[in-house]
Amino acid sequence: MSQHTAAHPAPALRRVVVTGSAGFIGSHLSHALVQSGAKVVGVDLRDPVTDATAGNNLARLLNRPEYVHLTADLRDCSIEPLLIDADVVFHLAGVPGVRPSWGPRFGDYLSSNVLATHRVMEACARIGVPRVVVASSSSVYGPTDGGASTETDRPAPASPYAVTKLAEEQLCIAHSGRPGGPSVVALRYFTVYGPRQRSDMFIHRALQAALSGQSLRLYGDGRQRRDFTFIDDAVSATIAAGTVQDAHGPVNVGGGATASLLEVIHLAGGLVGRDIQLEHDHARSGDVITTRADLGRAREALGWEPRVALHSGMRTHLEELASQYPSLSRAA
Repeated sequence: MSQHTAAHPAPALRRVVVTGSAGFIGSHLSHALVQSGAKVVGVDLRDPVTDATAGNNLARLLNRPEYVHLTADLRDCSIEPLLIDADVVFHLAGVPGVRPSWGPRFGDYLSSNVLATHRVMEACARIGVPRVVVASSSSVYGPTDGGASTETDRPAPASPYAVTKLAEEQLCIAHSGRPGGPSVVALRYFTVYGPRQRSDMFIHRALQAALSGQSLRLYGDGRQRRDFTFIDDAVSATIAAGTVQDAHGPVNVGGGATASLLEVIHLAGGLVGRDIQLEHDHARSGDVITTRADLGRAREALGWEPRVALHSGMRTHLEELASQYPSLSRAA
């Protein structure tokens, strides 16, 4: 049996910065950090007062004295003052989504995922932030043979979005090699789901279709397989990446097993007690057939492994959706 190298975690975090704190992963991470006793400075382009999604995501945090929210654009705001005395910067801000990245919005992907990240890393070096954890993506791997992707595999991003995520993580790692640069852990998240997941993501759409009785648009034949990762597991991996002293470089964060989209549809229908009607559509450009994470490095470097099975995670996700949208009819 191999020995974990993650035997010496750093002291508990005192003060951290979370960029993209009003997002799905960012808001869950910020709440968990506050619960652990850390003071969190959250930075996001979206104003929770005027943006309904941001307001909902941050509802449990905005009145907490341990959390300070700043509405700012990392592409042009002054970053250094945000970072003073920070133990870790969790850099989750960016533009997500494969499909829109093919169109005229690519400039937003480039400026938010790459140019803003360069500004963050320059500021971290000037202030002396010791650790940056950056949100990367399993999309950097591109098409695979169906086997588990390891961090040493050659990346082959298959969409403009994936290209920017690979550039982002490699840019951070390049900065870490400079004198005075922070150490960097780049987390390659595999399809994170759970309460407050973006409404365009598949599990959210499947559960919403099951609750409402509306049809579900399915791109491709549904046999695509994904390594679905529950949000609580993603958060625990992210906090470990910020606290384990000798962690560095890219690390996969996955759910530990794969499921096809058809299996997710079956699970969603079974949880609600309603068959889901499908609208079939062509496969989307940039979608790969299979994503599957090799979690060996996560276990070795972070001392982490996922704990929440897909069925349990989807049930929790469903309960949140049902409470948030009581108007959706649920089958008996």
